[in-house]
Amino acid sequence: MILVTGATGTVGREVVRLLSAGPGPLRGVRVMTRDPARVPGDCRTAETVAADYRDPVSLAPALAGVRTAFLVTTGVGGDDDALFLRAARAAGVRRVVKLSAAAVLDPGADDAITRWQRATEELLRGSGMEWTLLRPRSFMSNTLSWAASVRSERVVRTLYGSSANACVDPRDVAEVAVRALTEDRHAGRTYTLTGPSAISAVEQTAQLGRTLGVPLRLEELTRDQARAAWARRCPAAVVEALLTSADRQRAGAKARVDDTVRTLTGRAAGSFEAWARDHREAFGAFPAREAFGAFPAQDLDAGPGVPVGPRTDSGPPAGGRG
Repeated sequence: MILVTGATGTVGREVVRLLSAGPGPLRGVRVMTRDPARVPGDCRTAETVAADYRDPVSLAPALAGVRTAFLVTTGVGGDDDALFLRAARAAGVRRVVKLSAAAVLDPGADDAITRWQRATEELLRGSGMEWTLLRPRSFMSNTLSWAASVRSERVVRTLYGSSANACVDPRDVAEVAVRALTEDRHAGRTYTLTGPSAISAVEQTAQLGRTLGVPLRLEELTRDQARAAWARRCPAAVVEALLTSADRQRAGAKARVDDTVRTLTGRAAGSFEAWARDHREAFGAFPAREAFGAFPAQDLDAGPGVPVGPRTDSGPPAGGRG
């Protein structure tokens, strides 16, 4: 039995979708969530169980009979990992595949989120169970935080828009996760996962505009504006971590490309252009008469950035921030 946590999230949902790719109901896979009603429809062929990391009584039945677990936690500074790993070991779980982040490898990253991620990795290594660590860079899907302003104003607002990040398609992260969950060769391995190239928000804005067929404009945010935007959704320690992460990206700490996706899957990592094309509907439909070619190219350019929203380069805390 494989247990998938975080099935309502960016990567967990894709993990369940890939595991359920065959015909008929999904067998041998269990989805753990606090609220089964939030499990996406395309994941409901799997067995679903209601459980909470902080409720050991609920964890016991969720982990019963589980051999391998996919672990996603988001409570920065909390003890969700410790509680889950304790229950998993007691239940006889053999291996845990954990979603972490590439930032843990950077000695210059010492923010609250990265310190927490390093600590949770150490908990897993010392758990007595087999482990695999997935360390993605920023998720391409973080740009969905731009969707509202793209639809309403055709504007992307961001901090340090010319800084580059080797962001990764969450579907690639999920494919690697499924391999780690279903193959025996991944125990004790750590995988840094990036896209095929480093790309800036300026370049993402241009590519997204071409995909949508409309001119998009990028507005540069000040640090104070970015801080205020994040503060509406995140605790103060997380906000400062996001700003520090953005500074590291501006300094070039997140531009390195790793070929791990190709090594493990046999194909190149997906590009942002392909991701944007597959998710264009999320950004809204625009009249055909507003075709991109009718506007000057410079309308797409503006300046530097990290997307404003809860799933930015440093979020979600469980992965995709690197």
